[in-house]
Amino acid sequence: MVFHPVEEAFKEAVAQGVFPGAVILVARGDEIVLERALGCRSLVPEKSPMQLDTIFDLASLTKPLATTIAVMLLVRERKIRLEDRVTRFFPNFGVFGKTHITFRHLLAHCSGLPAWKPYYEDIVKGEKEGRINFVASRAAKSYVFECIHREKPAGPPGTQSLYSDLGFMLLGEVVEEISGWTLDRYAQDKIFKPTGLRSTSFVDLTQLRMRRLQPAKEMIAPTENCPWRRKILCGEVHDDNAYAMGGVAGHAGLFSSARDIHLLLRRLSRCLRGEDPFLPAPLMREFVTRDETVKGSSYALGWETPSAENSASGSHFSPSSIGHLGFTGTSVWWDLEKDCHVILLSNRVHPSRATDKIKAFRPYIHDLIMKALFE
Repeated sequence: MVFHPVEEAFKEAVAQGVFPGAVILVARGDEIVLERALGCRSLVPEKSPMQLDTIFDLASLTKPLATTIAVMLLVRERKIRLEDRVTRFFPNFGVFGKTHITFRHLLAHCSGLPAWKPYYEDIVKGEKEGRINFVASRAAKSYVFECIHREKPAGPPGTQSLYSDLGFMLLGEVVEEISGWTLDRYAQDKIFKPTGLRSTSFVDLTQLRMRRLQPAKEMIAPTENCPWRRKILCGEVHDDNAYAMGGVAGHAGLFSSARDIHLLLRRLSRCLRGEDPFLPAPLMREFVTRDETVKGSSYALGWETPSAENSASGSHFSPSSIGHLGFTGTSVWWDLEKDCHVILLSNRVHPSRATDKIKAFRPYIHDLIMKALFE
């Protein structure tokens, strides 16, 4: 396998400002065949080199790698079923015709809930008007959940695909309601510890504030120079709503490294083959198979699959692949048929989100990698 063109493409991407730097990890089966750190971890306030063990704000990779697995564990324990309605646990959620929304609808992004709402703006406004320490608090998180419960849907459930942060915020609340634990504690004790992950966690901003702790910033890739937080973000979640909720949410907030994600995917792969009791193989298969609720949808449960045209995975991943993107510049694509995966972690929003060059780079680099692997 010759990865020289791949490495050259990454160097060119750094030079062209696609991202300051990146970590790429490619594996076939259990074997890592390419693992590189390229470019800079930070550009401001000073330049520092990217390292293989750099920890990234995963953004929406939180959805498949934390929230979805947490839901799978609840299904395995028969605490919930995919066809259960959300109103079974939150009766007030049923307003405005949302009674029939199920957990399957939420996982497959066909619940009809809106894609996104700027809840953080109300929370910031509330603090400015006198609610001391309201931003990044448990009270703010409860406020967001109440807003989602009262939200008007964009359409009836099961009729259209609409990628929704709100649906996964709600799934995070479901995990907390059923388990009696916060989402970060549940994920740590039930997912990350049992799978041996050492650099994967949420950063609970309420705990940092109460205990006056500081994240190890020299290990973490910074993200944006945030216009309303007025600083370079490092070790605190980039996503505005997740930040306002205290850093722990079902749609964003997870931090991890490429090597940890690799270990987690290999564990899931063994589950899929029936070689590991962590998750039953039939349950794994159900979640990684494209959901048929909405005809033509490219979503599995908690995951995306390659779309017919213009997929971020490029054109060489098989149809039985799953993956996900994160706004900060992260992505995972896992080909279940070819038993390989590509983990690309970057902080393309550092120090600004102004460029979206990564959109064209992702399919290009995935094609180069898959050619190197299989040609």
